[in-house]
Amino acid sequence: MRYQRDIRHLYSRCPVTNGVTLTEMGRLMKSIKRFLLRTIFVLLIFAVLFFVIANLAVFAKGRGAMDDITAIEPKTAAIVFGAKVYENGQLSPMLEDRVQTAIDLYHLGKVKKLLLTGDHGRVGYDEVNTMKKYALDRRIAEEDIFTDHAGFSTYESIYRARKVFKLKKAVLVTQRFHLRRTLYIARSAGLEAQGLVADKREYISGTMSTFREYFANLKAFWEVNTGKDPTFLGPAIPISGDGRKSRG
Repeated sequence: MRYQRDIRHLYSRCPVTNGVTLTEMGRLMKSIKRFLLRTIFVLLIFAVLFFVIANLAVFAKGRGAMDDITAIEPKTAAIVFGAKVYENGQLSPMLEDRVQTAIDLYHLGKVKKLLLTGDHGRVGYDEVNTMKKYALDRRIAEEDIFTDHAGFSTYESIYRARKVFKLKKAVLVTQRFHLRRTLYIARSAGLEAQGLVADKREYISGTMSTFREYFANLKAFWEVNTGKDPTFLGPAIPISGDGRKSRG
């Protein structure tokens, strides 16, 4: 407001500036203001449309999450998506339930391999080897455990599963709130996938995680439709081989 008063005072002392009257200047300012408001309105419309279209696409292609482990068709591997691990080496509740669900699939003969994918991109934080230790402690053969140390996002984990580990058929193991997005990305990548719900308890962050998914879907939709490359690829490590070759 003070700025506007200063402008009015300036032009009241100088009614004509460079051939433009104060009245004309006022009209110009109003035109600029209308243009900016219209631009903001159009951008908001596009943002809302993108939000709706992206979420509808994820919901349509990501349907079919399954609760019944016995109804899962045999697949080559279970992909376990990383989540938080604690400094003491303990898995967070969400991650523990994901790994345990994959272990259950393995012992039921539904999958032959486990692909443990997560964040191991910085010193002192290692989702992948923490998951591997948990699986080894529960009688999973070491050669059947594949580790992906560059699964920095759901998209990158699935992209690498296809390109690096040459995986074609998989069970995606994660919580219900996350499964639509994982199934959408996997099916868009040409992976024949079923999604198994890994919820074994109530989670403190459950409601917030569900809310965040609506915005995570925007990123997934963008990555899928732009063909974004992952941070790292590297040499092929076929899932049909020995998982010990994947150690990092």
